[in-house]
Amino acid sequence: EISGALAKHDYDKAADIAEGRLGMSSLKSHGASHMARVMPEQMAQIGTNMHKAASRFAVAAKDAELDGSLDKTLSAFSEVMQQCLACHASYRVH
Repeated sequence: EISGALAKHDYDKAADIAEGRLGMSSLKSHGASHMARVMPEQMAQIGTNMHKAASRFAVAAKDAELDGSLDKTLSAFSEVMQQCLACHASYRVH
């Protein structure tokens, strides 16, 4: 949904989705704080990095809505995706 909103130049929507579902302010809504205790430390760190990166992306996307510049937005989106890929490449449920 985020990439779809970016493709439509709806940067506010992309920001709202990212922050609401992935960003630091979304943590309480996940209801998964009990999982942090059983995660490997590196997995938890990747998750924290992803949540922080999503919040940074949301700010960059809001800025793009104002000035039209996508450089920072796409760079920030790449940071989010790198964290997702790092976790999914390292941890799988068997």
